Amino acid sequence: MSPLLLERNHVVTFSGGENSVQFDVMRTRLLQVMRANGWKRVAITSPGPGCGKSTLALNLAFSLGRQPAVSTILLEMDMRRPSLARILGLRERHHFARVLDGIEPLEQNAMRHGENLAIATQSGAERRPAELMQSPSTAAALDAIEAKYEPSVILCDLPPVFVSDDAMAVMGHMDAALIIAAAETTTVKEIDRCEREVAAQTNVIGVILNKCRYMEKDFGYDY
Repeated sequence: MSPLLLERNHVVTFSGGENSVQFDVMRTRLLQVMRANGWKRVAITSPGPGCGKSTLALNLAFSLGRQPAVSTILLEMDMRRPSLARILGLRERHHFARVLDGIEPLEQNAMRHGENLAIATQSGAERRPAELMQSPSTAAALDAIEAKYEPSVILCDLPPVFVSDDAMAVMGHMDAALIIAAAETTTVKEIDRCEREVAAQTNVIGVILNKCRYMEKDFGYDY
């Protein structure tokens, strides 16, 4: 992976530093909540497209990956518009849908970064995403991944809630969820509705406002 390409694609936690501070704070808070409740699976979703959930999922994954005592797996489960491989600049074609279908093992469709981070990607859209998400094989595959690799955290990059029923079909298999909203794009009504629907299936850890162009001058440490 090219650090320059990652930075160009707004993945800033690859090697740490000043730009990763906000994600590192998010990482710490997430781990505290997960450990307190004995949770492992976290869904990352949004009300609609264009909120930057996949980019945020990668930033959070790399931030977690810099914690030596934390093992993390990021699973690409947005089968209609997969984007992780493109953001990462991967040439090798992986098909995580085949893992969810019970056809292939995770290790054939994932890349490792360091000793404690694995990222499973999907090359190209799946032809039957709704059926796959609702299939018993998907629930079985998630259980098998958790049992075999025993990760500290499993991040699941799910589709937007209001684009299809894919996210809600699998949300009940998640321990918790993060909802990503886009500043100046996502409405408060959409956030409220999304939060209610997700909360009916799993625990909502919080709503993250992404793509903020204007912050107060005293925000953070030296912003």
